[in-house]
Amino acid sequence: MASSHPRIAIIGGGPAGLTAGLLLHKHDIPFTLFELRHKPTEEELSKPSGMLDLHEGSGIAAIKECGLYDELLMLMGECSEAQKVSDKHGNILYADEGELSNRPEISRHALINLLTSQLPADRIKWNHRLVSASSPSPSNPEVELDFASHGKQTFDLVIGADGAWSKVRSLLTDVRPHYAGWQIITVTMREVTTKYPYLDKLVGKGSFAALGDRHGVMSQRGSQDSARIYIFLTVDDEHFATTRHLAGETAARTKEQLLSDPALLGTWDPAINALVAVACDEEVADNPGSAVNIRPMYMLPIGYAWEHRTGATLVGDAAHLMPPAGQGVNVAMSDSLLLARAVVKAYETAGKDSASFQKALDPLLTEFEADMIARAKDEAEEALEINGMMFGEDGAKALAGFFSMALPPEQT
Repeated sequence: MASSHPRIAIIGGGPAGLTAGLLLHKHDIPFTLFELRHKPTEEELSKPSGMLDLHEGSGIAAIKECGLYDELLMLMGECSEAQKVSDKHGNILYADEGELSNRPEISRHALINLLTSQLPADRIKWNHRLVSASSPSPSNPEVELDFASHGKQTFDLVIGADGAWSKVRSLLTDVRPHYAGWQIITVTMREVTTKYPYLDKLVGKGSFAALGDRHGVMSQRGSQDSARIYIFLTVDDEHFATTRHLAGETAARTKEQLLSDPALLGTWDPAINALVAVACDEEVADNPGSAVNIRPMYMLPIGYAWEHRTGATLVGDAAHLMPPAGQGVNVAMSDSLLLARAVVKAYETAGKDSASFQKALDPLLTEFEADMIARAKDEAEEALEINGMMFGEDGAKALAGFFSMALPPEQT
């Protein structure tokens, strides 16, 4: 029996889930957001994290509808829009100071903190691990969520913003992510300008990409004068970390393999390898004994669709996990913006009766999902093309050419 008031659950407290929650909150629509992780402390949120490049018409549009654009502008500046591209030998093939873009860069931690700070504390349930999502019966549109030690709860609408390995997705489709062909290692060094001026000069104040041998060493500047280093390796072995005995090892052990193996970075320029070595050493110093952050990259089949199901939908990586190319967070936040508009419309049309709400929402969700799948297909195809270009046989030359072609005529 459906309740007299729509019960809405959002699974996942990343940018997509928090954006959806905040937009519902602004319209006084009750919901509960469940997040696997513990509530982050101020100290954790102050640490350097990956930078997010928000785009007009998607991420920025969502922030504006949340009423947070002015606050967003105050959090910018940790990473400029400057771009540098190098080949594996250290030759700079492209450099600009960011004249091409007015996209705000904000750290993931800062964005999460900004969105979370606008939500009532009782709307977010931390430390809630979703074990499964299921239907109580074939004829019942409600969704039962099993949170293990926190028990089971039933909802009229469940929004799956729970990432690559979404439990909510299993309600809608059997499709699962597949290995994309890349491994990524993430390490961070702080106080770059004062401690390592030669590396500061190499990577610049924005983004830096050294590409070659179908691999990449990339840097993004961030808080605490940091540089976050991403090492992309094109390898066929999905279980690379285990095969190479790097799983659970520190960044120091990883550094040794990266810089000594000619199939990895062993033949790269000493300056680029110094960047990798110092970042690995700094990671060990900041997090002694911690395992290096190395993980395989996954993606969902581009353009796959599912049959609409009353009471559940997906946004972000749960719906369309794609290779990293700057689009992911923007598509996810755009998903949440458009979904929230559909939920608000149904809620205002049907009032607080759950059965009427579901009836009003169903055609809106069907339309939303079709639009999202089409939008995500285009973005995922572009992301795959960009990654294929960067990690091709001559990725540095290809990326430098791509940036040069984007220049206005007066700057070419």
